[in-house]
Amino acid sequence: MSIRLMVLLTLMFLACPWQDAEAETLRKIFKQVDGSVLVIQTNHRDVVAGPEKTLTSLPGLGSGVLISADGKVMTAAHLVQTADDIMVQFGNGELVKAKVVSSDPSADVALLQLEKVPPQSKVAQFGDSDAVEVGDEIFVVGAPLGLGHTLTVGHISARHKPNTMYGGTSRAEFFQTDAAINEGNSGGPMFNMKGEVIGIVSHIISKSGGFEGLGFVVTSTMARRLLLERNPYWSGVDGYLLTGNLAKAFNLPQSAGMLIQRISTKSSAAKLGLRPGTIMAVLDGHPVLVGGDIVLEVQGIQIVPDGASYSVIRDRMTQLKSGDEIKLVVLRGGERSVLTTLVP
Repeated sequence: MSIRLMVLLTLMFLACPWQDAEAETLRKIFKQVDGSVLVIQTNHRDVVAGPEKTLTSLPGLGSGVLISADGKVMTAAHLVQTADDIMVQFGNGELVKAKVVSSDPSADVALLQLEKVPPQSKVAQFGDSDAVEVGDEIFVVGAPLGLGHTLTVGHISARHKPNTMYGGTSRAEFFQTDAAINEGNSGGPMFNMKGEVIGIVSHIISKSGGFEGLGFVVTSTMARRLLLERNPYWSGVDGYLLTGNLAKAFNLPQSAGMLIQRISTKSSAAKLGLRPGTIMAVLDGHPVLVGGDIVLEVQGIQIVPDGASYSVIRDRMTQLKSGDEIKLVVLRGGERSVLTTLVP
């Protein structure tokens, strides 16, 4: 036997116990945290492509994580932002109703409140995402393609600071990861190897439509800051910002406006009488619903092209108390209209 072959065999045998120990550690950690991971089922209204372009109730599926004993759940904003109904499924199969408490679509994080918490439910623990470094091993648990409580393992590939992705429009700080993420993983937790939550799964970038090693996860520090350290707010609205030539094409009386896409029937936007889009079109290469209201002002704050009004409007809305007036100025059918309602 050659010396080279002997060295290779020796290294293989030395590696086996280490690999077995690592696998055993991961198995133990997964068993400890899996009970905190939830499957989230939603229903929302959307326009179905076809000759009649009907508004239909459609199901949605994603993941979430239980973060408190009183029933608070973190998930992705895009999963629940315009949902009419939300059901959360625990590992034992029990289904519990939930509602949105707070949401920040610009960072893709949301907070739900469960109607009840089943006995012996597992509450996840947060880790310090600021201490995470590129190269750290992590794992994700969620429901990819509806396959609940699926574990995938990977590493932190990069860290992206707020306002550095998507033309500076995203307020989130993201981890980039090579851990497999697919439809249904959205909103689920990313754990460090101590079993602590260090992020909430957001989205992937892909040319094929499937996972290509580019997954993005909102850091837990950012999610906690936006959802737990500020006054809660949920608009229940999905919008598309019209600026430049698009603002001119829609005959806006100002430089920007928010074209309403979808609305939750449970939101204050629905009580205002805000109208969602009804016709599918393509604007600047993006599928967009047109035919709905275009918001020009919220609480006297004008929508501006660079999105800077978002934070100002959100902060103003979080200061409203029960009985205060909500006031929007919209462009409807080419005419300005004022919509008002009271905070419940």
